[in-house]
Amino acid sequence: MFHLYKEDYLRYLAKAAGVIRGNKEYITELDSATGDGDHWLNLTIGFEKLLEKSKEWESVTYQELFQNIAMTMMSAMGGSSGVLYGSAYLKTAGLLENRESIDQGLLGEILQGWAEAIRSRGNAELGYKTMLDAVYPAASAYAKGLEEGKDSGECLRQMARAAREGAESTRDMEAVKGRASYREDKSVGFLDPGAVTMAMQLECLADFILEEDKASAAKDSKQI
Repeated sequence: MFHLYKEDYLRYLAKAAGVIRGNKEYITELDSATGDGDHWLNLTIGFEKLLEKSKEWESVTYQELFQNIAMTMMSAMGGSSGVLYGSAYLKTAGLLENRESIDQGLLGEILQGWAEAIRSRGNAELGYKTMLDAVYPAASAYAKGLEEGKDSGECLRQMARAAREGAESTRDMEAVKGRASYREDKSVGFLDPGAVTMAMQLECLADFILEEDKASAAKDSKQI
């Protein structure tokens, strides 16, 4: 059982920002093939703004942190990404009322909330070739792991695999939303950049929690 505290989540955001920043060429190449090539820039601007504000957010509640993340992403990021990410964080902020940490069960609720918000706000469905094709399978895989009584590590690994596989599956999909949907080929044969960057973040989140849990266990064993 893990516990992800607010301070931990702020450190996760910094790691996620690093992952996105480090994949500039790849993400831009993906988006330039079917869109206008600015997905990496928009996402990076959003994350950089989060990092700028992270120090002042150290004194807010967990619920307020998610609300602040939502409003910052909505205002800083261009295109639909800011609206979708902002909606996801706003929808799940209420789950953190009076909570000091995110545990195994609460993470499942948050993942499901993100998927529902993105589906609703983006008017999207699975198979539309959007970020939903990464986050929804991830949320479902995590929930299935919980239902089957698997430990937190396996649930997280299942979530990360499902996110990556979901993003990879967009290669064979026809785009229904965005600029890619106006192409004659409907962008078949190309990955959706929004799904890919969502998968990157979910994989980063899983890795971060696993590393933190491992470090915590090692620390506890030394104290025994």
